[in-house]
Amino acid sequence: VPLPISHHSSLSIPLSLHRVQLSKQAAGRVRTYQNKYEQHRSVFPSHHKSYNTMPSIDALDPPDENTLRILVSTDNHLGYLERDPIRGFDSFAALEEVLYLAKKYKSDMVLLAGDLFHDNKPTRRTMHKTMEIIKRYTMGPDPVKIQILSEKNFANGDANYLQEFYSVDLPIFSIHGNHDDPTRDGNELLAALDLLSVTHLVNYFGRQDMIDKVEIAPILLKKGDTQVALYGMGSLRDERLNRMWQAKKVRFQRPSEGEWFNIFALHQNRDLGRGSKNCVHESMIPEWMDLIVWGHEHECLIQPSESVVGTFRITQPGSSVATSLTAGESVRKHVGVLDIRNNQFRLTPMPLVQVRSFIIGEVSLNGQGLDPEDPKVDDHVTSFLENEVKVLIHEAKEKRNDLLIEAKAQGNDPEEQNDQIKNILQQPEEILVRLKVEHSGFTTLNNQRFGARFVGRVANLSDILLFYRKKESNDRTGTKKKRINNAMDKPIAPEDHDEMNIEDLVAENLDNSDKKMEMLDESKLNTALEEFVSKEIRQALSDATKSMLSKHQKKLFSRQANEKDGKGEMDEESALDEGHGQEEYSGESPTDKRRLSFKNQQSSAKTKSARSKRKTVEAQEDTAVDRSSKSRSRPKRQSQNAVASYGDHDDVEFVELLDDVDEEEEENKSGQRYNTKRSKRSIKSSARSKQQRKYTYSDDEEEDNMVEMVDDEEEEAHQKKHTKRSARRAARSSLSTKRAARGDDNVENFGNSYGVDDDWGEANTNSDH
Repeated sequence: VPLPISHHSSLSIPLSLHRVQLSKQAAGRVRTYQNKYEQHRSVFPSHHKSYNTMPSIDALDPPDENTLRILVSTDNHLGYLERDPIRGFDSFAALEEVLYLAKKYKSDMVLLAGDLFHDNKPTRRTMHKTMEIIKRYTMGPDPVKIQILSEKNFANGDANYLQEFYSVDLPIFSIHGNHDDPTRDGNELLAALDLLSVTHLVNYFGRQDMIDKVEIAPILLKKGDTQVALYGMGSLRDERLNRMWQAKKVRFQRPSEGEWFNIFALHQNRDLGRGSKNCVHESMIPEWMDLIVWGHEHECLIQPSESVVGTFRITQPGSSVATSLTAGESVRKHVGVLDIRNNQFRLTPMPLVQVRSFIIGEVSLNGQGLDPEDPKVDDHVTSFLENEVKVLIHEAKEKRNDLLIEAKAQGNDPEEQNDQIKNILQQPEEILVRLKVEHSGFTTLNNQRFGARFVGRVANLSDILLFYRKKESNDRTGTKKKRINNAMDKPIAPEDHDEMNIEDLVAENLDNSDKKMEMLDESKLNTALEEFVSKEIRQALSDATKSMLSKHQKKLFSRQANEKDGKGEMDEESALDEGHGQEEYSGESPTDKRRLSFKNQQSSAKTKSARSKRKTVEAQEDTAVDRSSKSRSRPKRQSQNAVASYGDHDDVEFVELLDDVDEEEEENKSGQRYNTKRSKRSIKSSARSKQQRKYTYSDDEEEDNMVEMVDDEEEEAHQKKHTKRSARRAARSSLSTKRAARGDDNVENFGNSYGVDDDWGEANTNSDH
C-alpha cells in the first residue's frame, strides 16, 4: 500500500522530536540550528527547498518492493572498557541489539558511520566477539533485494552478498572513524575493518588513500523504482580536510543519468564552537545532497534537522555506548530506521534498551547550610552528597522504566530481546552517575572512598563526583593583595590554538634552514607524532626514531669499512670535508659547526698533542717508504748481478736474458708500487680519521697549516721521485755516449728502445761486454 505523503514545514520536525527526550544542552543546540536556518533562509530564500517526507509511525510494517529500508547507527566503540567487570560487555550488547532491530524490522541493509571499534588495534578478544555477532546476524538464506549498479566500490571486489561461496542476507556498509582508521603495518595501510572486509562480513567503503586530494565516488543502489547514491568518507584529520575543502580539492562524482536520492555518511567534527579550521562546516557539503548521516558526535540528535544552507537534512545518531561522563552522553540512545522511496524518505527513531542508564546532576555546596570552619565539615559534605547521588539513582531508575515502556510500544519488547539476544546488558541495575560539585570554600573528597558507599548500585564507583570551582568575577574590588591571591588561585586559560596545528608547528620549527634536521626525517616524525597523539600508539615515536637511526648507523659502518680496506681514498681536503659532513647531523650548517667547534675547543694542550700525533704519522710514513724502497732494490740488484755475470756470451742470448729480467722486474715493481701506495694510503687515512675523531684544531689558521703541511709533504715526495727519474736519464745518456765511443751500437739501441733506467746503465757499465 503506498504510504501517504505529508508536507512538513522545515521547523516542525526538530520541534516535535517524536518523543525523543533531549537534555537542556541538546535542546539549546537544536534552537541554535533553527536560528541559523532562519537567518540563512531570510538572506537566500531561493536555496531552500521543501521535502516530501513519509510520516512517522509507531510500529513499522515491512517495506514494499519499491522502498529501501536502511538501519542507521554510528560510534559503536566495540571493546570499550573490555576489562571492566561491570561495563566490559556494554558495547557488544548494544551492537547485538542494533543488528537484532535490523533483522526485526526487515531492513535491507545496515549503515555504520564510523568508529565501529574503540581501539585502532582491537584485541583478539574484541575481534572474536565482533566477528561472532556479525556472522550470526548477517549470514542467512534469504535473498538480498538490493542491486549495485556501480563498479569498483570495495577493496575486496564486489559486495559480500554477491560472493559465490557466501550466503549473506543482511549486508553491512561501514566507513572508518578516527578510532579505527587505517595505520601502517609494514608496507601497507590497514584498518580493523579490513579484517572484516576480507572475511566478507562487512562492506568497507569510503577510504581515501590520496594525500593531496579527496575524490568520493558513490555506491549506486537500486531497489525497484528507488535509486540511492550512497557517498562515504572515512575519518580524516579535520585541519587537513578543512584546508583541502577550502582549496577545492574535495570532489564528488555524480551519476550522469537518472534521479537519485543522495546520502552522505561522514565521520568528522561538526561546527559546534570548535573553531573555523577544526571542523566541517555544513556550507561545505554540496547542496544537491538529500540526507547527511553525521558520525563522530556522541550526542544523539537522531531526528533529521534542516541544514544551515537549507538544501539537505542532517541526522546525528550518536554513540550506542557512553564513552565519557558528559552531558551529551546522558541523552537517550537511539538508532534510526530510514525508509526511502524515490525522492521521499522517513527516519523513525528506535530507542536502545541494551544500554546502561546514565544520569548527570549538578549541585553547589554554598547555600546548603554547611560551615567550612566546622571541624566535621567533611562528614557533613559527604552525607549531603550521598543524598544527592541517591536522588539521581532514583531518577535514573524511573527513566529506565519509561524507556522500556516506550520501546515496547514501538514493537521492541525488552523481554523478547532477553530471550533472543545472546549478549545482553550485564547487571543493568548498576547505572552511571556523574555529580558535578561546585566546592568554592570547601575541600574535595576522596572519590574512591565515596564511591564505596554505592557498591552494587553504581557502575562507575571511582569517578562519581566531579569537583570544580566557580569562576571569579572580573570586578576590581578588594585590596591588591587579595586580587593577587585570587589570580593565583585562578587557573590560567590555555591559548587559543585554533589557528595552529601539528603540521604548522613542525614546518615552523624544523623546516627552517637553520633548524633543519639531517638524521631524522621531519615527515616521518610528523606521522609518528600523529599516531602517538591521535591513535594512542605508544611506541610510534620510539619505533620511528630507531628505524631512522639504524639506517644512518649502517651507512656509517659501511663507510668505515671502506676506509679500512683502502677503498676510501681521499686527499686531506676531501677528508676534512667528509668529517665536517658527518657533523651536519647536529642540525647546523657544516661551516657554522666547524667554526663553532674550532672556537669552543681552542686549547694549547690539544694543539701540542695534535702536532705530536702528526709527527708520529710522518715517522710511520717514512718508515713505510724506506721499507718499500729496500724491498724494491732487492730484485734490481739480483738483475744487475745476473747481467754482470753473463760475461762474454752471445748477443742474442744476452738480449733474451735482458728481456726475461726486464719482465720480472716490471712485475715486481708494479706489485711493490701498488703495495707501497696502498700501505701509505691506509696509514694516512687511519691517521687522518683518528685526528678528526680525537683532536680539533684551535682555529681556522691551524686548520690551514695542517692542509699546507700535507700538501708540502706530497710535493716533497713528488720532487724526490722527479730527481730519481732525472738521475736515471742522465746515467742512460752517459752510458750511450760510452757505448758509442766503443762502437756498441747494438747494446745502445737495445737500451734506448727498451728504456733502460740508471740501474741498467750501471750494470752495463760494469760488464766487460
